[in-house]
Amino acid sequence: MGSHVGISLPQQRKPSFQPIRPQMRPPSMPPGPGTGTLPFYSFDPASVQASAYSMPPTIQTADSFDNEPPLLEELGINTSLILRKTTNILNPLRINSYLHEDADLSGPFVYIMFFGLFQLLAGKLQFGVILGWLVVASLFVTLVFNMLEGNDGDLKVYRCMSYVGYSLLPVVIFSAFQLFLPRGGMAILLFACLAVIWSTRTCTSLLVSASLHAEESRSLIGYSCALIYTAFSLLVVF
Repeated sequence: MGSHVGISLPQQRKPSFQPIRPQMRPPSMPPGPGTGTLPFYSFDPASVQASAYSMPPTIQTADSFDNEPPLLEELGINTSLILRKTTNILNPLRINSYLHEDADLSGPFVYIMFFGLFQLLAGKLQFGVILGWLVVASLFVTLVFNMLEGNDGDLKVYRCMSYVGYSLLPVVIFSAFQLFLPRGGMAILLFACLAVIWSTRTCTSLLVSASLHAEESRSLIGYSCALIYTAFSLLVVF
């Protein structure tokens, strides 16, 4: 056969839709306050710089540190008063009771630390024992004093602890001297009796000055004080 049969292929059709292109709008002015959209807030660098200069300075100058009171004064520790009380206790013949009207525990705490340090040098760790005995002794003396005075007894534990603590200074001095004394000799016993008498007389004078009618009970107050400082001296001897 000489005839040629033609095969017709299907032709591809072009899509009938066009791609959607976003329409570019010209820039418009920001909406005003009357419209329903959010307002546009402008940023002014000059106002920020002005507010930064108006802030108070946070860095303290050297003059402000110089005008601050000392740390001990802020804590209520008067070192000059402690030194005057200490020198007054060192004079057993003249006790100035007016100097001890302003009670404090800073001086007794220093005495306790030195007492414990001297005992530690002697091979005895007794910081807690000394502090506990001082608290118990102050409670005991306060109870005895107020019972003897009756209605006139108004001694507080804080003031009594100040009296008992400052009067502990002779025992502290004795604990320092016992480091250079032989154990079990007559010298250490003599120093112990001297320290007990000194501390007892000082504490009794301070307690008697705390009340108008305490002079009548001086012997009983002195006896209770002697028991306390004898116990502290026995810590040093043994």
